Amino acid sequence: MKKYILRLSLAFSLALITSVAVNAQPGFDDDVQDTPVDGFVSILAGAALAYGIKKSKNMANQEKKQA
Repeated sequence: MKKYILRLSLAFSLALITSVAVNAQPGFDDDVQDTPVDGFVSILAGAALAYGIKKSKNMANQEKKQA
């Protein structure tokens, strides 16, 4: 139970700190050109997700073999 409370309080404080940092950004003028964030970023995120799933399955298989 102590670990759960510690992790929960750590997650809460991290969320609180990051929300303050996000709100501290300055505003932009009206003449700023908007740039879409798409294309390679979505491909990179998909590849990272697939790599994470593969590593997770490999670790689970290694644990099964050791047991």
